Amino acid sequence: MVGNHLLQHRELSATAIGVAAYIQSLPEGAPVGIRALVARFPEGEMRMSSALRELERHGYLERRTERLPTGRLATRTYSYNKPLSGPDEPPPPDREPVPDPDREPVPEPTPDPDPVRRPAPDPEPRGSAGPEHAPRSVDPGAARLLTGLRRRDPRLLLAERDVQRLAPAVSAWLDRGADPEAVALALTTNLPEPMRSPASVLAYRLKALLPPHLPQGPAPSPIRRPDPFQTCDGCERAFRSPRPGRCRDCPPPASRAAA
Repeated sequence: MVGNHLLQHRELSATAIGVAAYIQSLPEGAPVGIRALVARFPEGEMRMSSALRELERHGYLERRTERLPTGRLATRTYSYNKPLSGPDEPPPPDREPVPDPDREPVPEPTPDPDPVRRPAPDPEPRGSAGPEHAPRSVDPGAARLLTGLRRRDPRLLLAERDVQRLAPAVSAWLDRGADPEAVALALTTNLPEPMRSPASVLAYRLKALLPPHLPQGPAPSPIRRPDPFQTCDGCERAFRSPRPGRCRDCPPPASRAAA
């Protein structure tokens, strides 16, 4: 049974709707990775990858990076007959793999076949958020920089929760004297393709490429101001001198000459 909420979805492409209907028709454990879909359909890898991202964005699909008993990393795909979130439901939890700050960055897992899972999503409580979920104040300049990255690359369209999570790291760059244009260039140059989690890529770059503090420059030398203008006692011309008197073109006073 495929719901009309999927087949008549106004924001999903035809490719994404077809891929979702195909995945829902498969038994649990069937491979639904990009390679398996490209081998099954005539669409290429780019279109299949874009379709899966659409389904993730609208809650019909979830991909998790899990560690196998052997220690290897594998990507598992979870399909949902109904989207995880709707207009009257809270948004789904953050499912992006965030690099562990206490460990070295984990390399991208090898593209193993993705077995499909259909767990029943647990309803989330609708009560008031606790102190740990209270919104944090972020630097407006850092937030503007992050939200403006999508002008450079449409794939960097970040959710509000990602902007709040990454803004402190951007503020650390700005506090160390980095120019906002240089920060944006460091975050958007040579991005990986395909990019499954833009927020995770930005979080890794903000931590790994953090510049050092600017060294203190030499103390500025004092500025010597010119002497003030004085009026010559002999010819009444203006000249610069630290004290009143006569200019050098006028002879000294008669009393000084007699002495």
